Amino acid sequence: MMKLYGGPGSRARRCAWALTELGVEFEWISTNSLGGLKSDAYLAIYPLGKIPLLVDCDNKMSESLAINLYLARRFDNGLWPVTDAGRYQAEQWTLWAATEAEPSAIGLAAEQFFKDEASRRPDRATEHKEALAPRLKWLDGHLAGHNGFIVENKFTIADINVAGIFDYLPRCDLDLSAYPAFNAWLETCLARPAQSKMMENYTD
Repeated sequence: MMKLYGGPGSRARRCAWALTELGVEFEWISTNSLGGLKSDAYLAIYPLGKIPLLVDCDNKMSESLAINLYLARRFDNGLWPVTDAGRYQAEQWTLWAATEAEPSAIGLAAEQFFKDEASRRPDRATEHKEALAPRLKWLDGHLAGHNGFIVENKFTIADINVAGIFDYLPRCDLDLSAYPAFNAWLETCLARPAQSKMMENYTD
C-alpha cells in the first residue's frame, strides 16, 4: 500500500484528494506522529524534511503537483487527459498554478489568517490581491470557454492541481464576483465528495 506523509494544512492534502478521487488505498502518516519534519524518525525517511512525500514501493516522490500528475497517469480512471494536447495542457496549467498563482494565493492567505494578527501586513495583502486579479481574470475566461473545466471540457487532474492552489481563497477577504466562471468552478471542485472526504480524514 502506498504511504503518504503529510501534516495539518500541508500540500499533502492535494495528493490525498487525488488518491481519493482515483479510489486508490493508501496509508496517511502525519509527520506529527513521528515527532515533526525535523525529527530523526522522519529525516531517516526523507532527509530533506519536507512534505508531502509519497512512497510507492521503492520510489519516494516529493512535490505535490508532480505527485498528482504521476498518480493520474498510473491509475487512469478519467483524471488523465486522453489526448496529447490535453496532457500537455494539464502539465502546462499545473506549472502555471505553481509559478504564477500559488505565491500570491498563499501569500494572501498568510496575511489574512495563517500569520498571527500582530505579524499581518495589510499592504502585502493588497499587493497579493492586485497580483491575483489578472491571473484570476485569465483563468475565468479560460473556464468560461471550456465548459467550466480546465482541460478537455471535463474534470481532470488539472482541476485538482489548480483548485488545490486556490482552496484557501473562499476564506480570504477577496471579492470573486468579477470572476463568475472561476467562482462556480472552484465551488464545484471543492464540493466534490472526494475533496470532502479528504478534508474529513487527512488533515491532521
